[in-house]
Amino acid sequence: MSAINKENSGKPTKPKLQKFLADCGICSRRKGEEMISNAEVTVNGDIARLGARIDPNEDIVKVNGKRIQAFRQDTLTLLVNKPKGFTCSNSDEHAERLIFELLEPKHRKFRLFCAGRLDLDSQGLVILTNDGNLAHRLTHPSQKVRKRYQVEINQPLEHEHFSKLLEGFDEGGEFIRLDEIRVKYGNPVGSCKLEIILGHGKKREIRRAFGFFKYRIRKLRRIAIGGLTLGKTPLGHYRELENKEIDLLFPR
Repeated sequence: MSAINKENSGKPTKPKLQKFLADCGICSRRKGEEMISNAEVTVNGDIARLGARIDPNEDIVKVNGKRIQAFRQDTLTLLVNKPKGFTCSNSDEHAERLIFELLEPKHRKFRLFCAGRLDLDSQGLVILTNDGNLAHRLTHPSQKVRKRYQVEINQPLEHEHFSKLLEGFDEGGEFIRLDEIRVKYGNPVGSCKLEIILGHGKKREIRRAFGFFKYRIRKLRRIAIGGLTLGKTPLGHYRELENKEIDLLFPR
């Protein structure tokens, strides 16, 4: 056996548990890590540990008591123009409407999940996919995928707050910062209609940022992820993405 073969033979071939869950279309890798940490996943009857590797053909994996089995399904990635009032979740007993209700029956049969969510009162671009690797790349902070939002606040932005929003501040024990604040023409200071750029993402970060300075957000709409924009997709509609469009999501 050559030196190269020896080296390769020492590498683990079994997938990590969170990757297995993502490949099965259960959730993103990141969400899978959360589920494992929360003791929602078992392997052969034992509570799983983060980082464990499994044999999909031999090991019995369950999530909240339900067995998960490997399956092969065509990869599907959708761009959705989410309206307000729809929750970005596969299941939520408290939600009135889920984003997946916007899909036609032929697409509902796929095990899709949201690769980056928008809150209930926000609208705009959401990616739905059953590609676990794509979802992982879109949501992991190390990728620094830039997202662009149109935001309307209830009163003109003050100069002092403009600076602090870009510098960052502590809010509830978490560091909050907006990467860029723009307007179509001129200076953002004194404007109510803004364009926000984020290369990271914390839960409800834009709302929390402006709320810290007592601004109320009237409208929040995500219009682009990376180089992919909503284009002419109407509100409440969606379309399948081609590989060349998926490539636009990531910085070069």
